[in-house]
Amino acid sequence: MEFRDYYKTLGVERGAAQAEIKSAYRKLARKHHPDVNPNNKDAELRFKQINEAYQVLSDPAKRKKYDELGADWERGTTEEEMMRRYGWTGAPPGGGYRPGEAGAGGGGGFSDFFEHFFGGLGGGFAGRGAGGRAPRGFSGYDISEEPPHGRDIDAEVAVPLRDAMRGAKMRIALNAEDGCTQCGGTGVVAREERRGKMRVIRSAEPCPLCRGRGTLPAHRSLEVTIPPGVVDGTRMRLKGQGGKGPRADLNGDLFLTVRLRPDRVFSVSGRDLRCELPVWDYEAALGSEITVPTLDGRVSLKIPPGSQSGRVMRLRGRGLPGRGKDASGDLLYELKVLAPTDMTDDERKLMQDFADRRRARAVPDPRADLMRE
Repeated sequence: MEFRDYYKTLGVERGAAQAEIKSAYRKLARKHHPDVNPNNKDAELRFKQINEAYQVLSDPAKRKKYDELGADWERGTTEEEMMRRYGWTGAPPGGGYRPGEAGAGGGGGFSDFFEHFFGGLGGGFAGRGAGGRAPRGFSGYDISEEPPHGRDIDAEVAVPLRDAMRGAKMRIALNAEDGCTQCGGTGVVAREERRGKMRVIRSAEPCPLCRGRGTLPAHRSLEVTIPPGVVDGTRMRLKGQGGKGPRADLNGDLFLTVRLRPDRVFSVSGRDLRCELPVWDYEAALGSEITVPTLDGRVSLKIPPGSQSGRVMRLRGRGLPGRGKDASGDLLYELKVLAPTDMTDDERKLMQDFADRRRARAVPDPRADLMRE
């Protein structure tokens, strides 16, 4: 069996940290996944090699032995240890694709290590159960002793601004990857027998139901509670609401990101709310008390005499409510002074008289500064 430099396969240095190895693996796995490269044999082979490398380098014990022994790192191991190492053990730490995962269009997808290992145990890798059917009853846990967890799900929910303030219950649709019920989420069905304390795999093959992926697409709806005071980008963790595992305690988690829907009246900046507030020129000039909207009703707001467009009036604590150590936001009204456009003849005469009186008093030209050279 050809020795491969796993560090070179993932494109990292020998002293790379686990986080760097995981990041390199995820990028390469996405790039070379068979679903992204249908009918591309080179990409499929590369994907197998990437998974092989990550399976070893992500395990501190395997990586230590690999670093010490190089090409001889597997020698002297028992069959049971080989099964524990190269069994179909579910997703690597932190998520991602399963080692040897098959593409959507085919039923293969085992690594060369896996084929070599099962092929050397007597039954042959491609062997089937009696009658040519895939053997049943194999959970896949018997090899690794660790049942695979369900996958975590990332999703978004669009929340109206008023629901973000008060809190609400919302129903969302989820696209999940649940563990395959036929293979127990391992991606493998196999026929095994015991030899004393050891389990010997007589034949193994990709699960015909999930095609070796270990998961099946699932679509369901879920009612979620949006707490008061969420802001755009708030990330919520719903434990056990992700992809289903073989048991309820092995379900993945749902990570839900809140996105605030645009509102007709208010814009949002953090927890502050802003509103462009139209006022008539005489309201701004004389001062007035007007009724304005908030997220939870209407209030009175006093406009000081002589107010100009762009002036900001603040209602403290009337923005989005605080959560934890975060204080409540403010509600900000930016004045937009409007001139009337539908005056009657009498109103126009009054306005003209007003303008003549201003000129008679030699009121300064508001554009004088623009004329200076």
